[in-house]
Amino acid sequence: MKIYIIGMGIISPIGEGLLQTEDSIKKNIKGIKPLTLFTTAQNRPLPVGEIDRLFEKKDDVPRTHRLAIAAAKEAMADFDDILDAVVIGVTTGGMLTSEKHLKERKKDPKFYKYHSTGSVAELIARKYNCKGPVITVSTACSSGAVAIKIALEMLRFGKAKKILAGGADSLCRLTYYGFNSLQLIDPDGARPLDKDRRGMSVSEGAAMLLLASGEHACKNTIAEILGAGLSCDAFHPAAPHPEGRGGLNAILAAIKDADISPADIDYINLHGTGTLHNDLSESKALTKLFGSKKPWLSSVKGAFGHTLAASGAIGAVVSALSISGNLVPANTGCENIDPALNLKPVMKPFNADVRKVLSNSFGFGGNNASLIIGKPEDGRKERPLKEALHLSVVGSACITGAGFTNKTLEKIFQNKSCKGMLSISEISKGFQAQTVRRLKRLQRLALSLASAAYENSGIFASPSSIFMGTGWGPLSETYDFLFNLYESDEQLATPTNFVGSVHNAPAGQIAIQFNSTGPNITTSGGDYSFEQSLMAATCMANEVNGSILVIGADESHKVLSKLFDRSAFLDEIPSDGGGALLLRREEEPAGLKISPAFFERSDNNRMAISSLIQSLGDPVKINNEYGSLFVGIPSAVKAKGEKQLHEFLSFTGFNGPVIDYRKFTGEFATASAVAAVLAIRFVQINEIPEKLCEDKSFSLNNKGILIIGFGDFITAIKVTRSD
Repeated sequence: MKIYIIGMGIISPIGEGLLQTEDSIKKNIKGIKPLTLFTTAQNRPLPVGEIDRLFEKKDDVPRTHRLAIAAAKEAMADFDDILDAVVIGVTTGGMLTSEKHLKERKKDPKFYKYHSTGSVAELIARKYNCKGPVITVSTACSSGAVAIKIALEMLRFGKAKKILAGGADSLCRLTYYGFNSLQLIDPDGARPLDKDRRGMSVSEGAAMLLLASGEHACKNTIAEILGAGLSCDAFHPAAPHPEGRGGLNAILAAIKDADISPADIDYINLHGTGTLHNDLSESKALTKLFGSKKPWLSSVKGAFGHTLAASGAIGAVVSALSISGNLVPANTGCENIDPALNLKPVMKPFNADVRKVLSNSFGFGGNNASLIIGKPEDGRKERPLKEALHLSVVGSACITGAGFTNKTLEKIFQNKSCKGMLSISEISKGFQAQTVRRLKRLQRLALSLASAAYENSGIFASPSSIFMGTGWGPLSETYDFLFNLYESDEQLATPTNFVGSVHNAPAGQIAIQFNSTGPNITTSGGDYSFEQSLMAATCMANEVNGSILVIGADESHKVLSKLFDRSAFLDEIPSDGGGALLLRREEEPAGLKISPAFFERSDNNRMAISSLIQSLGDPVKINNEYGSLFVGIPSAVKAKGEKQLHEFLSFTGFNGPVIDYRKFTGEFATASAVAAVLAIRFVQINEIPEKLCEDKSFSLNNKGILIIGFGDFITAIKVTRSD
């Protein structure tokens, strides 16, 4: 099986569309200039990568979403068939719009309906009537490249035929002031690899790639995705590993995945942000791999700026243009090459035969992604369709308002609510003060969940890879950063809060705690974030050595939760928590297993329930294999979800216990992660507590439990046990 790029779209500070972009690269145009998008308290706005296009403001769709739509429109221009899935990397979401509303103290949730990172991919899915999985990746600067890797694996497993993958981010105050607070912005514009470089240029943009498996690709394929590799530094929340260890591991994984040798690479599209440490770290990784015989290489961030979540996708588009247009881009902005880097960047663009490109994206939290993109070749060996491995549960833990797992189970066994918020001191117990002193609520929740699942496994093995779902990310850090900024008339930007505000900060902390250097992926899709993380883990399991931690967690914030989360707004009791699973790969289906079984959009999808039933087999099989249903219906979509549940029960004739788990957990986005832990524990004891079954003992009779999410999406997770 081969995976091709059959459509591409791009918008950035150097051009809108492929033609303008390629022309700008040929002319070595630099798109960096002083910020004008919003006013600043500083007399001299810093140089950024800002897109000149004036978007029509006929509705409330934020800038990031508009950038994504522009790129998607070009990528899909020649295709009117329905997409099977959408996978997009995003870090800012609707932040630019939300910042304005928060400053004006607007308290109606309608103003924040596009705030979430996940709303970008969901908007694209609606526009192109994608009924299949919609996944949002939020791993800071590597998000776009990680999204492409997930899409690649979904295609290789046969879970889709055509996927739109990419990344998008707009400028906003959070990133503009945040990176400046870290002293990572060059006041003269980014100069990657220059001996006088002083930092990056924060930028905005979007790039989308339409990917298709070989039999579904058109004749005019642009390029082939040969392979991709992911890794984590497990070193520092913001700084790269000084010796480039994580970056090198990602590159090696990509080369192995592509089944090529380093000598086959013609050009390297560097991560090259222009910061002292990032450029040095990447150079050390490349020198270790290539020695003195390095391919042509350059960073385009001196021209594009650092477009954050979009940068990996933009790098993929630039790489494909390099191949299709026989073009080697210049290292724009660099005038005096830093001899300490041992690199010889391309100083002027030129034409050459480029067949294989390595594209690097290394982000906050040590999240690294490398892509190998090649010229389509008939003689290249086809790889077979991948077969999914089984994920065996070796440890599990949860936190609710009632407490950790045992306290939660005590309440559940008595049919009592677990709503509420566990105290920060209780969450943090077991950790030294030095470990958590800079961490706020969500990061502490995540660390505690990971440690508890690890301990529950009997210290089976430290997780090598982390997959985390979070609907809203670190709200405390985000709010505190913006509050301090506004209260100080934009004079005070706190670097610790900025570093902690990125969605992947909690997963990065877990990686540091356990030295987890494998893939580290954070997904953020609202009420279906945990399901996305489990799906990503399943797709990546074949490439993971060691155990896998899958976690879902969200914090409740006294201000932001009721503004951003419509379901939290409707619940009188603020609640939060999450669940964590320690998993390992198994060749055989025996033992306690968990697996994602279904994920579709419900809007304009009349056959969604029928598709769900079909994916699970048929009504007879459902009743034979599952003894209970755990159902999650967010309050904001209660009427829709209850109708879907009624339809499912009518079609299947299911008559086992149906448990509404949000009645116990309260309303927070990743409540399904708690449900997964509860289902695992009930399957282990082979019964549903009698208080949940009208005071009648109910044996599962060695059947599994089906966890179904209803509402805007319909999802299913299987928890089974077999000898």
